[in-house]
Amino acid sequence: MQVLISGKTSFKVEVPYRLIETGTPGDKPLIVYFHGFGQNMDAFQQQMKKLLDVRAYHLFLQGPYVNLGDAEYRGKWGYSWYVYNGKQGSFIKSLEYTSEFVQGVIDGLVPHLKVDRVCILGYSMGAYLAGYFAFSRYKHTNDLVMIGGRLKSEVFKGRIKKGKHIRILTVHGKNDSVVEHGAQAEEMQKLIKAGFDVTEITHTGGHSLKPAQIAGIYSWMRSKGYSSSNIKKQ
Repeated sequence: MQVLISGKTSFKVEVPYRLIETGTPGDKPLIVYFHGFGQNMDAFQQQMKKLLDVRAYHLFLQGPYVNLGDAEYRGKWGYSWYVYNGKQGSFIKSLEYTSEFVQGVIDGLVPHLKVDRVCILGYSMGAYLAGYFAFSRYKHTNDLVMIGGRLKSEVFKGRIKKGKHIRILTVHGKNDSVVEHGAQAEEMQKLIKAGFDVTEITHTGGHSLKPAQIAGIYSWMRSKGYSSSNIKKQ
């Protein structure tokens, strides 16, 4: 047997997204949502329902990598944002590849919208992606919300100062056994000392995301100038 040639190639997958507009027409923020590991777009939209009270464009995307798990049908499948095999090089490469995809979606939508700022929000695995996306594309990001994740500041080193205009909110449980609270708190202290606008919400829970934490995110957004959509409850 003789191997004539071997190599690598790529393939594309279709990834769904959903854009929702709330509130009166006109200039408004674009909020981009990244769900957690094993979640899907529909489940995360339901979880973030409170934030739809913010007058904004709300962009929900689904991770490109499927995690079948124990789901019996497609609507229950969970997804992830990147491939992690324990190697930092592969991890960062995967983050960048997914960020390029997300940037492509945003670039395709923005010309048809009236966007006055961009907020990137992520939970768990989605928080890692949110942090990477925000600081690798700092010219396109105004606000960052990280829930149960850690900012990989070591990736950017001195370049992270270029994102000093980004207003940051972190939400983290003191008893988080998935992503240690202390690791993220240490990252935020570095940014605070460097003059970044950082708000930290710490709760007594673990890695799960509860309504109280989402309400805290809503309050932070309102304090930063986001307005109510004035949606009438049915």
